[in-house]
Amino acid sequence: MNGSRIAAVGHYQPAKVLTNEDLAGLVDTNDEWIRSRVGIRTRHIAGPDEPVDELAAHAAAKALAAAGLTASDIDLVLVATSTAVDRSPNMAARVANRLGMPSPATMDLNVVCAGFTHALAAADHAVRAGGSVRALVIGADKMSAVADWTDRTTCVLVGDGAGAAVVEACPADAPGPAGIGPVLWGSVPEMGNAVRIEGTPSRFAQEGQSVYRWATTQLPRMARQACERAGLAPEDLAAVVLHQANLRIIEPLAAKIGAVNAVVARDVVESGNTSAASIPLAFSKLVERGEISTGDPVLLFGFGGNLSYAGQVVLCP
Repeated sequence: MNGSRIAAVGHYQPAKVLTNEDLAGLVDTNDEWIRSRVGIRTRHIAGPDEPVDELAAHAAAKALAAAGLTASDIDLVLVATSTAVDRSPNMAARVANRLGMPSPATMDLNVVCAGFTHALAAADHAVRAGGSVRALVIGADKMSAVADWTDRTTCVLVGDGAGAAVVEACPADAPGPAGIGPVLWGSVPEMGNAVRIEGTPSRFAQEGQSVYRWATTQLPRMARQACERAGLAPEDLAAVVLHQANLRIIEPLAAKIGAVNAVVARDVVESGNTSAASIPLAFSKLVERGEISTGDPVLLFGFGGNLSYAGQVVLCP
């Protein structure tokens, strides 16, 4: 069995920024109402000519460049998304084609807001089992395409973007903690309808209060279990990157986890809820700004649609 680690990360957001003031011209809302309930100030919105695979490819290219690799070095591409328009070719195949990869395995995973952490675990397992040497893991979503722009409770939340990580094999007997810790994942099937993207045309909707109650009561215990599986205590964490759903969920959750010394990602303030992109996007920004350093332990934890969850501790590239 091999070990695995994250070699590099990257992110991408469309140029167009939609402010709370802009939204006030579309629906009955205002800046104070939005900030007080979800903490969001701005979000990035892709244009009609910017499909999901383009967002994903930009983030992937940045991760490859940061790792000092080329597209031909990748043998597995996993794209977490819930906003792909077509059934085939999938987003992973389209990203591979955009980047000029010769013959990687290509798979999409639809686990909505927990998609990236599920895909990261799948890549970790593939590398450890010897099925892959270097994998590209991407979270990308164009939530603006499935938003109901007449519903002020949901349209104020969403944003578009992508984040990527290069996962590569490393010696299984390397000293120190594992580069990617064991995943804690699962779902609550009876709450599967709490977050939805369904209908024709597809539209995003959710039972916000149900998700809030579940996250604030159940997730801290699960996050601590993910730390235990990695052989760490919450106070050992250098950073906590939760799914960027709502600042009013993120801040109390980080406190309940007990990560008293950790930087807490708050990218939701400027990016909104980007679904599967939210965790790698926020993680990459922490790395880019130098708020965390190589080797720092970071908790990643996604939760949302299905109601699915997945989290693991990783070492900062």
